[in-house]
Amino acid sequence: MPWQQVTPMSEKKEFVSLALREEANISRLCRYFQVSRKTGYKWLNRYRREGEGGLGDRSRRPRSSPGATPPLLEAAVLEMRQAHPAWGGRKIQARLQAQGWTQVPAASTITNILHRHGLIDPEESARHQAWRRFEAEAANDLWQMDFKGHIPAARGRCHPLTVLDDHSRFALGVEACADERGVTVQERLTRIFRRYGLPRKILVDNGSPWGSDWEHPYTPLTVWLLRLGLQVGHSRPKHPQTLGKDERFHRTLKVEVLQYCLGLELTQCQVRFDAWRPIYNLERPHEALGLAPPVSRYRESPRSFPESPAVWDYGPGDQVRKVQAEGWFSFQGREFRVSKAFRGQEVALRPTLCDEVYEVFFGPHRIAQINKREAPDHD
Repeated sequence: MPWQQVTPMSEKKEFVSLALREEANISRLCRYFQVSRKTGYKWLNRYRREGEGGLGDRSRRPRSSPGATPPLLEAAVLEMRQAHPAWGGRKIQARLQAQGWTQVPAASTITNILHRHGLIDPEESARHQAWRRFEAEAANDLWQMDFKGHIPAARGRCHPLTVLDDHSRFALGVEACADERGVTVQERLTRIFRRYGLPRKILVDNGSPWGSDWEHPYTPLTVWLLRLGLQVGHSRPKHPQTLGKDERFHRTLKVEVLQYCLGLELTQCQVRFDAWRPIYNLERPHEALGLAPPVSRYRESPRSFPESPAVWDYGPGDQVRKVQAEGWFSFQGREFRVSKAFRGQEVALRPTLCDEVYEVFFGPHRIAQINKREAPDHD
């Protein structure tokens, strides 16, 4: 399978694709992509005048081919299938149309061409079934994040971390990590947040480094996300379909990329991930999006990443306490406990309608409830 190095061309294509959206904020995009407004508008104007050719030299199909004959179209189908072995008739048809080819064959005809050349495994084809899932209303309302297991690398294992926008299926990050620790995820997420801004909510799996929503919901990583003003949700235990879009994305990642990364260095894996991600976001037709690519529905977030998370400003009626080691804090002569992930942070206690019962807040996030009559022992 052919691979290309990450180049300024892929950066320009992604910038232009997002900037062409009707509601795009060009200044914010320039900040996220770390270019001047002058440069951003120059790319945009060149693209409008000359198409992709205005962004730099790049091997591509002609935007139109009125004299093309069926053999040429068949050759184009086979070439695209060779470049993208996991794409079927509908995706190839949509991509050829997007490239400007005229008289593109029907999807069924393209499928027949692939069958005729022995490029489709009937058993594998029968296994793929589409099914409907919940979808966030707008881009950046919800991101899904998870690790795609791990694969053998040249030294140790490669743990692919994936971050996907729920509404658009836009892949915000595919990261080759050496481990699944919270500090590793935070480092990678920081780069993603600087590039695309913040979502409203992130949906994660249960277990390390995310925590769970039923027993130990908070870890240093999720507390950091809360400090950024994000909501954090967890998939239901033993229900992987809650993260269904990211799970489906993992299938595509495995077929189109991961099988070619076995035994490579982590840096080599990242090169392949970075080369594939623009193809997935900007070119690959997505069946759940009516065969449009994910970029057609994605827009940049209006919420920029704060380099210094906000310090919560609690109200005058709040009882503010600082969480000590192992999650303990004192309140009216008694000791109570929250997750030790909040160690060193300030929380606020607010009374409820029930006597002696208080809710514990971390900023706007309700994190616990305590009952003064049931204060735990502090050994």
